[in-house]
Amino acid sequence: MGLLEFNKLPINTLVGADWKTFKAITAGREIDKPWRGKYRLTKAVCRLLSTLTPIQERCYRKVLADRPLEHPPVFILGHWRSGTTFMHNVLSCDKHFGYNTTYQTVFPHLMMFGQPFFKKTMSWLMPDKRPTDNMELAVDLPQEEEFALANMMPYTYYNFWFLPRYQMEYCDRFLLFDDITPEELKVWEETFVKLIKISLWNTGGTQFLSKNPPHTGRVAELVKMFPDAKFIYLMRNPFTVFESTRSFFHNTIQPLKLEAISDEELERNILTVYEKLYRKYKATRGLIPAGNLVEVKFEDYEQDALGMTERIYRDLGLPGWEEAQPAIAQYVGAKKGYKKNRYQYDDRTVRLVREHWHEALDDWGYKL
Repeated sequence: MGLLEFNKLPINTLVGADWKTFKAITAGREIDKPWRGKYRLTKAVCRLLSTLTPIQERCYRKVLADRPLEHPPVFILGHWRSGTTFMHNVLSCDKHFGYNTTYQTVFPHLMMFGQPFFKKTMSWLMPDKRPTDNMELAVDLPQEEEFALANMMPYTYYNFWFLPRYQMEYCDRFLLFDDITPEELKVWEETFVKLIKISLWNTGGTQFLSKNPPHTGRVAELVKMFPDAKFIYLMRNPFTVFESTRSFFHNTIQPLKLEAISDEELERNILTVYEKLYRKYKATRGLIPAGNLVEVKFEDYEQDALGMTERIYRDLGLPGWEEAQPAIAQYVGAKKGYKKNRYQYDDRTVRLVREHWHEALDDWGYKL
């Protein structure tokens, strides 16, 4: 158990941003009165830690900048709460994969020097469970990279955690890339490649394993950047996803936000973003070359994670199954007693999901 509770953090994760990114994200945005103290403390710590950013930049240019990627990445896609974390943890048991860590999400500029000190401090302070689903938290565990990207540049969807009233603007610009400028997109590409190289260096992997729900809306860009990338798309019962996402977003946003948003507006945004994200994925998945995409129902994966993981390796032509199988089997076996949250679908939930997400219900054959 960490010293601090997640919902009582005195700062938010922008403490790990470089100063240029922090200023760009918050410029022109009003910080509501209840969160100005958190904003000021976050700003002060960020300003202090940002003085160390040039050290990593020099290390990166010297060691990694010109090093090519050995293999195209593997992307785990799917809406939030669709089981992507579980699959990410399973596949990351294969040591040939490299990934973004929880520590890296908060301190992406403190990776190539000083990591032991800052990691130890973070481990001492952070809770050991996610507040919404009891999944384990630890500094070296795999984590989605959008939080890290949010501390490396201002062009990410996860700006909405800090400034939730702009969520739909961030959705169209930085989740779906519909309204992003060419200049912003170029920065996004360069920053993402930098994150991949540092992640592989840090974990000792040779192929980057990504679990990042926002990438579900960026398939066209990812295929352009990595023509032979592999993709795994997870679908989960939309009724469960709605209930779980609403709980997850409500709980996660509390220690991160710097302005108010009502529960009603957050719920409307969840409904709209799911529709947009699902339709964008459907419109772009045809760009993925044949043999490079596997689509999976999470309920099926959960029932036979080991067997379906083997099939995913085979269908995508991933190397190293025989070597990775013992570690994956051990992890899957240890999770068999894991207790998930149980959801009851009231009439309102059923109505909202059927009204807004009927396309996914029909496509995947989900019923109550």
